[in-house]
Amino acid sequence: MRTAIFAVVGPSGAGKDTVIAAALARRPDIHRVRRVITRPTEAGGEDFEGVSETLFQKRLAAGDFVLHWQAHGLSYGIPRSEVILGRDVLFNASRAVLERAAQVFPELRILQISAPPEVLALRLAQRGRETAADIAQRLVRDTAPFPRDIPVSIIDNGGALDIAVAQFLHELDHRATRPVMG
Repeated sequence: MRTAIFAVVGPSGAGKDTVIAAALARRPDIHRVRRVITRPTEAGGEDFEGVSETLFQKRLAAGDFVLHWQAHGLSYGIPRSEVILGRDVLFNASRAVLERAAQVFPELRILQISAPPEVLALRLAQRGRETAADIAQRLVRDTAPFPRDIPVSIIDNGGALDIAVAQFLHELDHRATRPVMG
């Protein structure tokens, strides 16, 4: 069977990290990429390598990243060493980088984790990292369309986590073959 590359996208508060962690606990054969991000490691969330912007730029210039982008004032990188040949791989991505990701990874599949706006607002408020105005701004932010001809699967994480994880695992197993036009 061919290996697959999955980009996991979704708005802040959709529960991407939670769904990914629960799914990978059941499917340890899939490798989750440990991203490099220009924020302190203590900031929490996913398991990532926190670096300074200076170090990120040095690593970028050295060719350490197979894919990189900026979002929310931070730089993100997918280290070449994290893309393991012969294993299915997934990484948390920004919709804005998907076009480039499809060029780098022709076998790319997109898994979008979503939740209703009221659920997103509640989860963001519970994090306590943003003001109510910041949260309202996030909820109305335009999102980049999905690139054409890349399979996209939508996973609803607005209810029970077990249901979202089951959907996620189903899509991993079925290689997310249903194209959705963005």
